[in-house]
Amino acid sequence: MSRPFFQNPVAMGLTALGLLMLIGMSVSIVPETKQAIISSFGGKPLRVVNAYKPDEQFGGTKAGLTFRIPFFEQIQYIDKRVLSVGMERQEVLSTDQLRLQVDAFARFRVTKPVRMYQAIRTEDRLREQLRTILGSALRNELGKRSFSTLLSAERGQVMENIQTALNRQARRFGAEVIDVRIKRADLPEGTPLQSAFARMESARKQEAIAIEAEGQKEAQIIRASAEAEAARIYAASYNKDADFYDFHRAMQSYRRTFQQEGQEGGPRTNIVLSPNNDYLRKFRDGR
Repeated sequence: MSRPFFQNPVAMGLTALGLLMLIGMSVSIVPETKQAIISSFGGKPLRVVNAYKPDEQFGGTKAGLTFRIPFFEQIQYIDKRVLSVGMERQEVLSTDQLRLQVDAFARFRVTKPVRMYQAIRTEDRLREQLRTILGSALRNELGKRSFSTLLSAERGQVMENIQTALNRQARRFGAEVIDVRIKRADLPEGTPLQSAFARMESARKQEAIAIEAEGQKEAQIIRASAEAEAARIYAASYNKDADFYDFHRAMQSYRRTFQQEGQEGGPRTNIVLSPNNDYLRKFRDGR
């Protein structure tokens, strides 16, 4: 004779275990850092829990417990945080015919989880797609530039152009590219590297020669302008007081001629002149 259900510990244990499994399949915890897609087992998205929202404050999200129908609905988690994707080293040919070895990475976030789920399903596949697109955008953009561009302020504009091109493709998969950066851009080792250095050195020398020539030209213009201004001032002074001008010029000449050793670093000077020499007229006049 069988025992009643409530008096059968094995039956009660199995029932309790089944209920626990049913509850476990019905209740899920969505973390703050995740967004969850509830879909039917046929793959059709039904709803999104804790979906990404711009400017959303941490702690004010819809994270927490969520319920689904066992055996009819499934859950998939997608990261809400900023993610990164690295690119394998690419060889890029610049406009100055230099082969560059470039490493780059991008940071992105999934902003349209349903679109991503329908287009590509998983984050790993999204990363692979973005890695391929990043390599293509990088080659297209750097192929329009010279190597020196990566060493100048124009590099920021290059990064913006690559990010724009990558973002245009990423939106198809429900993602937004936040930043793109080049980690390294090197010339290949060996003869190409030495040849590139030689061309760069020659270009810099030519640039230095041009700058020096321009500087000498400007210096001559400035010197000529200064001499013309000095001549004008001397002429104006002479016209105002010819005697004083003559006296001032004579004093300057005496100073340079009779300069003694130790005065302004000049050498000792020995001069023999007749007292009646016209050069000494200012001394004779007592002025």
